[in-house]
Amino acid sequence: MTVAQYLGLVLLLVDYTIKIVAVGTVPENRRPSSSQAWLLLILLLPAVGLPLFLLIGSPRVRGRRSAIQLRAHAEIETGLESWPTVPSGAEVGDHLHTLLEMNRELTALPCVTGTNQGLFADSYQAIAEMAVAVRKAQHYVHVEIYIMAWDEATDDFFVALSEAVDRGLEVRLLMDHIGSRKYPGWRAFRRRLTAAGIDWHLMMPIDLLRGKWRRPDLRNHRKITIIDGEIAFMGSMNMIHPSYDSKKNKRIGREWKDLTVKLTGDIVPALQSVFMIDWYAETGERLDSRTYFVDQPDVVLGGSGNVMQAIPSGPGFTTEPSLRLFTALVHQAEQELSITSPYFVPDESLLGAITTAAYRGVKVDLFVGEKADQFMVHHAQRSYYRALLEAGVRIHLYPQPAVLHAKCMTVDDRVAIIGSSNMDFRSFLLDYEITLLGFGGDLVTSLRRNNERYLALSRELTLAEWSQEPWYRRYVDNVMRLTSALQ
Repeated sequence: MTVAQYLGLVLLLVDYTIKIVAVGTVPENRRPSSSQAWLLLILLLPAVGLPLFLLIGSPRVRGRRSAIQLRAHAEIETGLESWPTVPSGAEVGDHLHTLLEMNRELTALPCVTGTNQGLFADSYQAIAEMAVAVRKAQHYVHVEIYIMAWDEATDDFFVALSEAVDRGLEVRLLMDHIGSRKYPGWRAFRRRLTAAGIDWHLMMPIDLLRGKWRRPDLRNHRKITIIDGEIAFMGSMNMIHPSYDSKKNKRIGREWKDLTVKLTGDIVPALQSVFMIDWYAETGERLDSRTYFVDQPDVVLGGSGNVMQAIPSGPGFTTEPSLRLFTALVHQAEQELSITSPYFVPDESLLGAITTAAYRGVKVDLFVGEKADQFMVHHAQRSYYRALLEAGVRIHLYPQPAVLHAKCMTVDDRVAIIGSSNMDFRSFLLDYEITLLGFGGDLVTSLRRNNERYLALSRELTLAEWSQEPWYRRYVDNVMRLTSALQ
């Protein structure tokens, strides 16, 4: 046997070994669509598929971060053991009650009361409101936002944080490493935060020189700001100019359209607990709950008073709380279902729930951007349009160049959710997210009114129009749909 023949035989044996091992290991604890996508890549291109699987094949954090999440869950569960799942006086049907019980089982957080102090669809207005709240702070400010930049739109907010430090307040800030670093002025931004005396840290940092490594697309996508433990802001908005500081975006008038809600009441300590866990994970500092959890005023249900539940999710949770929440809520819809998501790439269970709701006679409205800001997501999203349209889902395209970035859902006139989580594989598995569920007050009404504004601005995509799409676009859509399952 020649050397060439020997090497050929070795390569053949390695190739078959990789494929045989992959068939028996890749599907373990992985959804079928993801398993099929990974196996297809590994079987067809093992030299590409295997290294890629080893690099990004695990959608879970391990080691220290996993242990922190498990310990935090146990401590919250023990500390709130005497709390009812639903506050006294709340009217909850059996089906919704079981969903709330599920959320508590998965995240340890019960329902509490909270007041909707305002829904902001304008980012400039939301930033201004947050700056005002910071300037009224008396003790501390906690900020945890995926993307941050100190620019012309966010200057007042960061100046307010600097002024808070000058007044002797504690100001803690978390921002995602990979999420924030790609925007202009990254190094100068960090220097300005340090010079201002703000205690800032990176979330999910990747630093090979210091031994910090993980799957690079596991990120912290949450957006939470808490003032004195009494006021909280959360939603979809990053702390950056709505153009994302892009000269091209500014030239063509492209801005991100977000939703932010201002909250008071017992929901604030629930959000505070999420921040404190993330702060400990990134800094090793355990904040004293006796200092940062303060007594809240009583909230009267009805009007602006709501029953609320915070649902954190992410790669530290093995049970996919946000996906289960979305899917269960869709199944509960009886009359109307409205979904807004900038990146709509559902898994089989959620897609089945949505199309089933439409077939059941539920009026289903889906609001998405006419063109997403990410090529792969845009085309993966389009691959679902035919199945949705054939089921009777009404797809409303928010006009470009704007990017519809809000993430919310209303179910009938009873329940609403708003937060940072998209309806895609990334948010279900790879990103730390925070979602707020509310009912029994005005949150549902506020979001329904906002939907009416979206409806007035959007155009409806019809099945007839979609049927005219050229084959080559559908081909790209389907390829991108396959890559979206590589989780």
